[in-house]
Amino acid sequence: MADFAGGKIEAFVGPAELGAADRLEDRIVEFIEGATSSLDIAVQELDSEPIAQAILDARYRGVSVRMVLEQDYLLTSKVPKAVPRDGEDEAAARRRVQWNDETGSRSLEANRRILAALLRCAVDVKADYNPEIFHQKFIIRDFRERALPTSAILSGSANFTHTDCHTNLNHLVVFHDTRICREYLGEFIQMRAGDFGRGAHGKVPRAYNVGGVPVKVLFAPDHTPELEIMKQMLKATERVDFAIFTFAGSSGIDDAMIALAAAGRVVTGAMDPGQGAQKWAATRDLDQARIELYFPRRGNGFRKLHHKLMVIDDSVVIAGSFNYTAPANQYNDENIFVLGSPYPGLPAREGGPVDPAACAELAGYFRTEIQRIERAGERVRLAAHV
Repeated sequence: MADFAGGKIEAFVGPAELGAADRLEDRIVEFIEGATSSLDIAVQELDSEPIAQAILDARYRGVSVRMVLEQDYLLTSKVPKAVPRDGEDEAAARRRVQWNDETGSRSLEANRRILAALLRCAVDVKADYNPEIFHQKFIIRDFRERALPTSAILSGSANFTHTDCHTNLNHLVVFHDTRICREYLGEFIQMRAGDFGRGAHGKVPRAYNVGGVPVKVLFAPDHTPELEIMKQMLKATERVDFAIFTFAGSSGIDDAMIALAAAGRVVTGAMDPGQGAQKWAATRDLDQARIELYFPRRGNGFRKLHHKLMVIDDSVVIAGSFNYTAPANQYNDENIFVLGSPYPGLPAREGGPVDPAACAELAGYFRTEIQRIERAGERVRLAAHV
């Protein structure tokens, strides 16, 4: 963990099992354990029993808990086949698949078991009905009717799952600022009312000054985060570093990177080897533009590079749940947060006055993690450069 902006921003990179600094599951549990009044949780998937246990224990402390989950991780898409086994007739086989736990690597039984426990302990759980992906990952702590000393918001790239906390590379950020809590609470209330996917654009996102660091929160699809990312990239005077799970050639962000590289900026990044090898990925075009790309090496417990992370010069960090794809921008429920600015003269309404040293400290922290992943990975070389 690292503290920034006078302790108002905390950052975590993990998992420790893959050489990163933090045990992400422990950090999520600790955040939940700090709740005294309320928890509002929006997350794509929950299968981590320690995190679920922390939520259940919070209920027993009298904490009010509301949740929104992605139903695709709870609902089986097809009625299971009832193939009789030795000694079974057709009726017995049907009853077995209807009532018994699933098995196999794609089983959702852990998710459903946790859901049953949450419902049994009076946790208010809703599931999305957006045909696209509900991709949020955030917790609002102790912020509903009024602010409390423990009010905070946790967000990042990690789902509340065993894989994301132990075998996938991810990040989390905590904001101890009620204005940031209010931005996320508005989104949470909208989702609980059943408003998923594209709707009204709503108010224009604004930046808040958090200890000298401008912080702006955007929600997809209404705020079209891709445009914000490209806008921030255009501020680069030296370099752009990134670590991303899914990077599609149709995103527009790849075009911006190629233009920056042609203009003499250093652009380099780490990508997930599975997603980066797909035909639709931006990998080949970026490589042809002489942008340095790295894949983490498979093995040693590594499963996925799941970050959605970018660092621009020594001044701006962009993080959250947003992959660089057209569906993430146009359809999915996502969030990003932009931290920092290269402009010390910003007016207060735009998140100023800016503390360049505080912004640089944040940028340096996340760039160090990206570079650690690159050093431990393999350089991607697809094009024949001349």
